[in-house]
Amino acid sequence: MPFEDLLQVLKPEQLAFIWDIVKNWIWVPLAILFFYLTVTLYLFLIRERWLSRTKWITLEIKIPKEILKPIKAMENVFSNLWAIYDPANPRERWLEGKVPLSISCEIVSIDGEPHFYIRVPIKFQPLVESAIYSQYADVEISVVDDYTKYVPLDIPNKDWEMWGTDYILNKPDSYPIKTHPFFELEREIKEEKRVDPMSFLLEGLSKLGPGEQLWVQITAVPVTNLENNWVSRGEKIRDKLAKRILQDAPKPLIQEAAEVLISGPPVPSAEKEIFPPEMRLTPGERDVIVGVENKIGKHGFETNIRFIYLAKRDVYFPPNFRSVMGFFASFATQNLNALRPWTNTITKIHTLLFWFLDKRRLYIRKRRMFRNYIRRFSPLFPRRGGTYVLNIEELATLFHFPSKIVAPAPTLPRVEVKKREAPPGLPTE
Repeated sequence: MPFEDLLQVLKPEQLAFIWDIVKNWIWVPLAILFFYLTVTLYLFLIRERWLSRTKWITLEIKIPKEILKPIKAMENVFSNLWAIYDPANPRERWLEGKVPLSISCEIVSIDGEPHFYIRVPIKFQPLVESAIYSQYADVEISVVDDYTKYVPLDIPNKDWEMWGTDYILNKPDSYPIKTHPFFELEREIKEEKRVDPMSFLLEGLSKLGPGEQLWVQITAVPVTNLENNWVSRGEKIRDKLAKRILQDAPKPLIQEAAEVLISGPPVPSAEKEIFPPEMRLTPGERDVIVGVENKIGKHGFETNIRFIYLAKRDVYFPPNFRSVMGFFASFATQNLNALRPWTNTITKIHTLLFWFLDKRRLYIRKRRMFRNYIRRFSPLFPRRGGTYVLNIEELATLFHFPSKIVAPAPTLPRVEVKKREAPPGLPTE
């Protein structure tokens, strides 16, 4: 019914009644809206203040030419790094602005030279170094300046252009992505027989030219089932896939007797007795169940993955970041999970109704993406969201140190001299 016709049907006293309701209760939705905005701004301010008091450090890892250990060694490193787990209690969260501290594993190409960085709070530097040296004794770890300081902070501008996106999962995070057991045999020692997905990424990063940079960032916060129930969600998915029939609570004796008198004694199903639901699974369903159980059985990190390609405008060439997209696409499986660019943050906007605002919206999105990267913020900071749980096996697959035979990128800095212990009896004075 048109609005004008509705006004003619309603009587004056009915209109007055409706107006009284609107006039007296309009403050309720406005109060909810302003309360939400106020809480969001409040959390942003106190968390910014708390994070500003936290001192951070950037560590560069230079790897040797030969790494005989499989990718599983990096899994042990992330297992040790899970020790930074330090949840905030309600007082710390709402009054002090404390947030769980993260580690940021970053693979960066500057003018075609790839680098491995880990950015952590300075108080965790000994833990990170011990975790890495315990598995990779020949690497060199040094404290360096944050590489994001060496580009203008107002990108995009008249001299620099950028493109970036965050990544999310196709399915719930209880489903795993393809991990290193698919790419390598854990018992394989000979390097030339290994298959490493990192080689494709490093080759692409080494192809960049002067004035081009590509930053890949994986931020990870240790998490337990208490924070977001990720293990419980996985158990529910596992039980559903296994087609388990949960036993109902026992019925009262009177109800059972009445059902027997009315319909007779229940006839047991021979199929259920001979073939339980677990035995009727297809091979693909078994693989999914094994994958889900393997994921929830290891330490998890609340993770966000993003990358940024930035370059001076005279050399800006967007196809150069396709190697990163190909790298993340290599971990996809149809029956399990996959990483894909998140359309809510990807720096590309094309609308039909408000096309005249596309340029401004695109600029704002790029500025937000650049700020979140250099501050290592989650996509929706200070609100929660845009993150997902990856376990230590998945993180090790995404970030590890390859040998020169497996990933022969010529521009990747490597340690030329192998470390050895001092000979016994060497004088110290």
